[in-house]
Amino acid sequence: MTARDPVADLRRIAFLLERANEATYRVRAFRAAAATLAGLPAAEVAARAEAGTLTELAGVGDVTARTVTESLRGEEPVYLRRLLATEGIDLDEAAAALRAALRGDCHTHSNWSDGGSPIEEMALAAAELGHEYLALTDHSPRLTVARGLTAARLRRQLDHVAALNEALPEGFRILTGIEVDILEDGSLDQDEELLARLDVVVGSVHSNLRDERRRMTRRMVTAIANPHLDILGHCTGRMVATRPPGVTGAGDRGHRARTRPESDFDAEAVFAACAEHGKAVEINSRPERQDPPKRLIRLAVETGCLFAIDTDAHAPGQLDWQRYGCDRAARCGVPVDRVVNTWPVDRLLDWTGSH
Repeated sequence: MTARDPVADLRRIAFLLERANEATYRVRAFRAAAATLAGLPAAEVAARAEAGTLTELAGVGDVTARTVTESLRGEEPVYLRRLLATEGIDLDEAAAALRAALRGDCHTHSNWSDGGSPIEEMALAAAELGHEYLALTDHSPRLTVARGLTAARLRRQLDHVAALNEALPEGFRILTGIEVDILEDGSLDQDEELLARLDVVVGSVHSNLRDERRRMTRRMVTAIANPHLDILGHCTGRMVATRPPGVTGAGDRGHRARTRPESDFDAEAVFAACAEHGKAVEINSRPERQDPPKRLIRLAVETGCLFAIDTDAHAPGQLDWQRYGCDRAARCGVPVDRVVNTWPVDRLLDWTGSH
């Protein structure tokens, strides 16, 4: 294939990142690489790409080097292709349309674990927002800091939810669920019999977040293959802020962590497992998480994954945070029909029961 112009591709990426209001440091990375390569003979750039020594140049990192290599092979760089997927789309309109299409929320917490409000208060707030359903996904036993539910407490919660559903407004339903810890060996932190009874199971990594890359990948892929898991929650575990704006006290005990880097894992393998097993990747709407980062959302879109745009709400007002997740999903070209909580409740439950 005829080589492309790698400098032009780097500059185009920087332009699209700026237009999408992405982080300044990311824009600078592509502009710096373009400036460095523009001052070198084309033959030297090609030779370095062939030898794998582009990153020895000032201003060229792993991502920009990969972009240059793809461009020189005559391929449209993957990074550019993902950005172009949303070119020409009115992102505000796309985000609003996605928010309007949502019928429910598949990841929420109550005061049975580390939330700040009773289940019924969360449910009524969701109904007022126009939701048709709310999945209650309190934590599992190992997360003691968040008052994770033992099997006995979860059974009591199931009875309580059944009674509440009898009294709630017609057309609204609380779905039973759990945010179950993905343990070190990839198993899920709750009794199999109970997991089988639940409507929605979100699986998340909360411990050993700095696990070595291969071990973390194996851990996540094993959990995704478990038939009880439906949604992979906040997959990188990152925190980009200490707590969400305006949150100062009870109701967010599990979300006071300092800023935290992403866990290291093979995202291509993890998302391929999600696509293979028909599991959804969560787009977590919490402002202090923004998880996954947009580059990984774009990878999951290309891999063919399903998605769930959830709030991970620990208080009623946080249920309106879905707009943040919708904005990020729109910027990454997430198709509306691949977001499981745009589906009617019967279709959602058919899907969770199908695997």
